Amino acid sequence: MRRRTPRQRGGRIALVCVLATSAVALSLPAVGSASTPTNWQLTAPGPRAVPGAAASPSAEVDLGPDGRLKLTVRRGGTTLLEPSALGVETAYADFTSGLRFSGISQRAIQEKYTTSVGKRREHSTEAAETTLRFTKDGHRIDLVVRVAADGVAYRYVLSGPKWVTVVGEASEFAVPATAHSVLLPFDNGRGDYESAHKHGTVAQAEAAEYGYPALFRVEDSWLLLAESDVDGRYGGSRVRLDPAEKKFKLVLPDPAEVSTGPLATPWRTMVIGDLATVTESDLITDLAPPSKIADTSWIKPGVAAWSWWALGTGDLALQKRYVDYASKQGWEYNLVDSGWADSWIPELVAYSKARNVDTWLWVRWQTIDTPSELERLFKRYQDWGVVGLKIDFVESDGQDRMRWYDLVFAAAAKYKLMLNFHGAPIPRGTERTWPHVMTVEAVKGAEGTKPRPGREPFPIEHYLTLPFTRNLTGSMDFTPVTFSGVRPNSDAGELALSVLYESGVQHFADSPESYAKQPLAEELLRAVPAVWDETKLLAGDPGKHAVIARRGGAEWYVGAALAGEGRNLDAALSFLPAGEWTADIYADGPEGKIVRTSQRVHRDSTLSVPVAKNGGYTVRLRPNG
Repeated sequence: MRRRTPRQRGGRIALVCVLATSAVALSLPAVGSASTPTNWQLTAPGPRAVPGAAASPSAEVDLGPDGRLKLTVRRGGTTLLEPSALGVETAYADFTSGLRFSGISQRAIQEKYTTSVGKRREHSTEAAETTLRFTKDGHRIDLVVRVAADGVAYRYVLSGPKWVTVVGEASEFAVPATAHSVLLPFDNGRGDYESAHKHGTVAQAEAAEYGYPALFRVEDSWLLLAESDVDGRYGGSRVRLDPAEKKFKLVLPDPAEVSTGPLATPWRTMVIGDLATVTESDLITDLAPPSKIADTSWIKPGVAAWSWWALGTGDLALQKRYVDYASKQGWEYNLVDSGWADSWIPELVAYSKARNVDTWLWVRWQTIDTPSELERLFKRYQDWGVVGLKIDFVESDGQDRMRWYDLVFAAAAKYKLMLNFHGAPIPRGTERTWPHVMTVEAVKGAEGTKPRPGREPFPIEHYLTLPFTRNLTGSMDFTPVTFSGVRPNSDAGELALSVLYESGVQHFADSPESYAKQPLAEELLRAVPAVWDETKLLAGDPGKHAVIARRGGAEWYVGAALAGEGRNLDAALSFLPAGEWTADIYADGPEGKIVRTSQRVHRDSTLSVPVAKNGGYTVRLRPNG
């Protein structure tokens, strides 16, 4: 980014910071004087960046007389985060109280970047970043706050000694008790984020630990609580609802996080806006470091066949059958899951490449948990011609595992292997920094719908919650469109998941025989992309219904589904460019069958499609001429 002169920076400061004293931003009074600032109101850049502006996020940092920091977050006149504690406790200093203000600096953030996967591939971000410096007993801590049109984030920077040991954070999130909440119970034993969300109010929520993201609605405003930029310097955090105060307090995964100084902690991230703004936001990836891979030409999202869900891994013959089906469908990949053998993988890779299908292999993380194993095995897989790895049973977001991730990311990039993690923590902006990470499970997905005696289907609300929670933190390997699974939705509702759920490698998990019974579904699945250029929320209510439009190249797709009794579900097409389009609609038909209809539409059209109980539809929109 081009540097601003001091005079230019001064002009920006007037937009993003209002001091509690009458002093101007560029002539701060001396620390310790009667007029030392103790309150900072921070806003997003742009013409609406004034406190209290309609629909504009803002942050207020307050330094109390006891030297404790607190953060308040608002959207317009709505308070989303009541005064919430800030601070860090380290082995060499406790920065949770007794702080003294020592200075301020500010800068404008303006970036453009690309990702291989996600809600879109081309990204543009603009934010105002304020660094507030504080001291205690000769030690310094910086609070860095970014405010953008779609949210607020903060992190701590500790200059510290050569080694910085963090033993706790005071960070808390005082969401109003009346707020509607969508919370993910955190399974500390598994650490895999594979629970179903709980809907209610903050006041009704159980005092327990919850994983990211957490979603809240206060009046007409939404807040998605998450984090970004987590690597081997620090563990991935979660929150605990305090039973007495009903505040969410940040929980670290380890007794201590140890890193070389200076240390910048992960961004504590709050995506803010109406539901469309939150659903479409790039804030989590905006906060992540730039790509560490210069040549990304080998990174290719796509659709994969996957035998394990329906028939297991089997042998070479079964895998060749799946490869044949993937080739017939025009899918890019075949995933060979647990149970493959060294003796036949090279033959399978050659057979697949001859049919324009590439191979992914399943591996257990424990087999690649040292640098020597990574080097030896990743080179072998590359020599075989494998293009990607599904790494399973990670089950931790502690600092040691994050350091392991750093090694895996780098080694996989060296050997040009794309990555998919299962039994793993959520991505936290990973797709920007390491664009060869195609997808991550971290979800209660279709593995839990495999037919078994006595198995109950997931609640339909689970399917309609994920587009507004888990999938907003990054690509999600739910493995959808399993018509033969134990599920609560209609066939057309299941088919709609191919658009509602974003995953850089989308694994359609049913058997070729099952898909052959659904020729219209096969037709759509031959066309639907796994990578998107734009994403727009047309309508939605977490757990109740979702209508999402995504563009891949020149075509648009709409995925729509609802929970509960059937009704018409509308999709306004105002996002379309001018001109006439053909809409192919795959919807609920008589006796539960998928039916396809086509009609001419334009940007002023609204599709109103009858949807069955727990049903849905998918629309493919093709430009005419």
